[in-house]
Amino acid sequence: MMQKELITAIYNSILVENVEIYKSLFETTKIGPKTTEYWKSSLGLYEKLSDDDKQILLRIIEQTVIDTISNMLGAIDGSSTLADFEPEIGLTAENQNIQGDLQDIFLEMVEKSRK
Repeated sequence: MMQKELITAIYNSILVENVEIYKSLFETTKIGPKTTEYWKSSLGLYEKLSDDDKQILLRIIEQTVIDTISNMLGAIDGSSTLADFEPEIGLTAENQNIQGDLQDIFLEMVEKSRK
């Protein structure tokens, strides 16, 4: 069941860990002379938010990551199309074809985590 293992790794490494990284960055980053303008404005916005609004922003980030992963998996599975790209995409691991149902498995995992 290589597909489930791949999706679990993607879910944990890309979704869970990255949302935690964003949360940590928003809560601990100090503006200094090397802070980019993007981060200065992002941190300024975050600091102005109420605690409830901070949670909403993190949920928006989480949903954006979910949508992006889902779209990529759909493109790999062939259930989503890529503009101006016709060749069929294949995904293998240890010489096994593991594409197909990746998007569905991922979205099921997301749904289960929200219950």
